[in-house]
Amino acid sequence: MSAGRDDLSHLHQPVMVREVLAWLDITPTRDGLVVDGTLGLGGHAEAILEAAPHCRLLGLDRDTAALEHARTRLGRFGDRVVTRHASYADVADVLRDLEAPAPFGMLLDVGLSSFQLDDPERGFAFRFEDAPLDMRFDPTGDGPTAAELVNSMPERELADLLFHHADEPRSRAIARALVRARPLVTVGDVADVVRRHAARGRRHDPASRVFQALRIAVNDELGHLERGLHAALRALAPGGRLVVLAFQSGEERLVKDAFRAARAEGLGRPLTPKPIRPMEDETRRNPRARPTRLRAFERAPTDPLA
Repeated sequence: MSAGRDDLSHLHQPVMVREVLAWLDITPTRDGLVVDGTLGLGGHAEAILEAAPHCRLLGLDRDTAALEHARTRLGRFGDRVVTRHASYADVADVLRDLEAPAPFGMLLDVGLSSFQLDDPERGFAFRFEDAPLDMRFDPTGDGPTAAELVNSMPERELADLLFHHADEPRSRAIARALVRARPLVTVGDVADVVRRHAARGRRHDPASRVFQALRIAVNDELGHLERGLHAALRALAPGGRLVVLAFQSGEERLVKDAFRAARAEGLGRPLTPKPIRPMEDETRRNPRARPTRLRAFERAPTDPLA
């Protein structure tokens, strides 16, 4: 059967599926609840539900468009799946509202999805030059768009944003140029300014750093991750596992620090002293998997918070 017009599962390649299933300890005899805190198009969720036919899954996502596609993809699993339009940072509230049991597993696949990156109307990719500067994961929310941010932020704050969220070495020069070029309306407006003022000789398009920084700021990604890690580690059942897939250095540091603090608090232990990288065969099939770093944490068998 060919994929329907509204079913994008044939275009979506979830990363490190084998490793996610292994570190979540997903087996055919498993029973209980798994939370996919970043449901996206449902690729990881589908693999979990197929591998553990007795499990139920709660899927959360801030992106309403992605949720609609995931519901289509996962519809065959019936009432084994519940989805909610919510951030994983609010997982405790969602579980309480649903009167759901503590999950034995939780997955966070943080950052930008291919679905979002490849949508020309969302403004995440600088190759769609006429796209509006939006970049919001949740277009229904009241948060600022990238256009509102880049056109209103003071130059010094904009430079700091580019430096801290993307390690941009020419952050001050680029921020100065962006301020002088206001108003900036489209993706191409920003990309053109950056390319004229970024350092030359780079392997990748210099606009990629700036777009990453703007996206992280628009969606408060690091703030959501910090709050989400705290909530997820405490929502797990005793003996439960949290698996996090991170894609850039700021995310990876937050995960490592959160796991270290949780161990010091007596919540459990990190299972991955060093991040797990994708296998070479996967990066050949899906180059976007290359920067992925997986870390896993296991809650203590007895609950120190009880």
